[in-house]
Amino acid sequence: MIKAVMADWAGTMVDYGCFAPMRVFVEVFRQKGVAITDEEARGPMGLLKRDHIRAICRMERVAEAWREKYGRFPDENDVNELYALFEPMLLSILHDYAEPIPGAVELAARLRERGILIGSTTGYTAEMMQIVAAEAKKRGYAPDMLVTPDDVPAGRPYPWMIYENAKALGVYPLSHIVKVGDTISDMQEGVNAGLWTVGVVLGSSELGMSEEKVRVCDPAELDKRIREIGERFRAAGAHYAIEHIGRLDEAIDDINRRLAAGERP
Repeated sequence: MIKAVMADWAGTMVDYGCFAPMRVFVEVFRQKGVAITDEEARGPMGLLKRDHIRAICRMERVAEAWREKYGRFPDENDVNELYALFEPMLLSILHDYAEPIPGAVELAARLRERGILIGSTTGYTAEMMQIVAAEAKKRGYAPDMLVTPDDVPAGRPYPWMIYENAKALGVYPLSHIVKVGDTISDMQEGVNAGLWTVGVVLGSSELGMSEEKVRVCDPAELDKRIREIGERFRAAGAHYAIEHIGRLDEAIDDINRRLAAGERP
């Protein structure tokens, strides 16, 4: 049976809609005189934040806008300058973006009742996670293990953070672990690690909507967007796409059935 869950943080267990990093990405590019959209800022979400900035700079439209502004395409020095703006700005606001997503605290309690351990991976650095983890704990959520990209050779989509979690928690084989996240890079991380992989839609960066916008959204439009995001998750290798984090139990029950039948991810 499933022995552990490897959960992402922002957009999965805390920070509904994953707004903290998105807003800062938009602002730091604005300060450099290049406007990026919310969608462009969200595109590489889940990566280590320096890698995320690098990925934005490689986007064709953004790179061309940078060339128009500076007469050349962005290079590694520009990435470093953008990150130097990004990090202190994000650190200054993270304490306001650690509220558990509805259903996350209750899910963690149910997993523990079943003897399922909770590991976690993130695109945040260790310094960022000191803030987020402490604030989330005050609000009722604390996993059994946390690994950041600082602890391993590389962050997502590489599987190293998951392997470190599994080692620290003493959990094996990997086919008895579930990865849950809200971005394409989360799905890639889980698949690359050989885990059952689950994408969550409501509260996710992929959806990019606040709780209030979800509440007032036309039901048909919301259902369409949920289906489209689920398809993107599955195209990236996800075994399941769930509407909200509180439904992870259902996916685990089905995975346990498949494991009992001899299936592996």
